[in-house]
Amino acid sequence: MQPHPTLDQLQVFLTVVEKGSFSAASRTLNRTQSVVSYTIANLEAQLRVTLFSRSGTKRPQLTEAGRSVVEDARRLLGDLDLMRARVQALSDGLEAELNVAMSAIVPSDIVVEVLRAFRSHYPTVSLNVTVGTLGIVMDAVINGRAVVGFGGAMATRNDQIVFERIGQSAMIPVAAPDHPLGKLRRIMTLADVRDETQLVVYDASGLTKGRDFNVFSLKTWRVSDNATKHLFIRGALGWGGLPASLVRDDLADGRLVHLQFPIFDQGEYPIHVIRNVANPPGPAARWLTAELQARLSGTDKDGGDQKGVH
Repeated sequence: MQPHPTLDQLQVFLTVVEKGSFSAASRTLNRTQSVVSYTIANLEAQLRVTLFSRSGTKRPQLTEAGRSVVEDARRLLGDLDLMRARVQALSDGLEAELNVAMSAIVPSDIVVEVLRAFRSHYPTVSLNVTVGTLGIVMDAVINGRAVVGFGGAMATRNDQIVFERIGQSAMIPVAAPDHPLGKLRRIMTLADVRDETQLVVYDASGLTKGRDFNVFSLKTWRVSDNATKHLFIRGALGWGGLPASLVRDDLADGRLVHLQFPIFDQGEYPIHVIRNVANPPGPAARWLTAELQARLSGTDKDGGDQKGVH
């Protein structure tokens, strides 16, 4: 017959372990010491192991079996606490799961900082994050795959989509130091870049089809995301624009060169929260938006975003 220890037995067991004695556990649990001893004895009978060595010492000592059971008991009771918190949160209107879409050019350090705080603030909420171009972010919000999106703004015929500016960022042209453009170390003209391969992120959603921004070279290589673009540029396969936040360390360490290319638009790129009025955000989504806004509003061209495809 399989053992069937109760949650109460496990709680009493852990209290004895944490308080160091049966008497201290009885005071904490507001039970008599005999009840605590009886509960532990029943747990040992259920598990068919001795959890405490009670001889030769004033304080009960965990046996090898007891030490093994401690971690399992903590995990089980921790899962129970998480379930209780999740049920309570659901009854309070908190989302069980939150789907968000994030432009790949929202400053990554800020994103990590906010999501770390989110995990602590809403431990019961499962988070699904889609990262991509502006079109992918827009498509996710329009089609209900994301409650909120964070990225640039673009004209849309969908009256249900609203944009609210929450910060700004910047895109800068870069190349590897051993790339022909990286070696110039002077102000560049269109003639300098015309025959050099430019790396461009394409929009798989198709919402920005036919719209290229800051594309100047006659030859382009198109990649699906900024991580790949970053890798290729560092490998001297081409040049292109990348978020300032993404290349900050590369520029400081000399792995990339900030190209002096005045006609490349390095102006302020607004970052917006994108919402669908038919799919209003819940408490966790509103909190996430407010935290991103608070941190982004304190930056000055610290990251980058898309007006379209770069």
